[in-house]
Amino acid sequence: MPFQRFVESGRIAYVSDGPYEGKLVAIVDIIDQNRVLVDGPASNVPRCEMRLNELHLTKFRIRFPYTGSTHVVRKAWEAANINDLWKQTMWARKVEAKKKRLQLSDFDRFKLRKARQIRNKLRTDAFYRLKKKVKKDVKAVTANKKEKK
Repeated sequence: MPFQRFVESGRIAYVSDGPYEGKLVAIVDIIDQNRVLVDGPASNVPRCEMRLNELHLTKFRIRFPYTGSTHVVRKAWEAANINDLWKQTMWARKVEAKKKRLQLSDFDRFKLRKARQIRNKLRTDAFYRLKKKVKKDVKAVTANKKEKK
């Protein structure tokens, strides 16, 4: 099967556009080909209609009765521990890192650049030390082979 994530009732989605950008919602009902009814009880998103091109589907899905109320969605959300599961995903970590980078000041960016330069210099020095040691060991091994002949 080429697709793993379907637009379906109970699917958790990440809002990528609009006033609720960056929040998680649950799809409650499908209105038509382009719009869905969503509810985000844990992320303070009221039940509303959203376009599908504003949403990114996640791998999570919760089970609740068809067009369940906000209370029902909240109970299913908490039972499935969606917030904890989301925080563990690489996607959520990347979103958090992006937010942190956007909040850096000019001086913070300078300090980060200097720290990266130091890290890269240490890494390069370690690489060349290992390379030199391997080259020395190879010469010793070839010299021993020549002596044995």
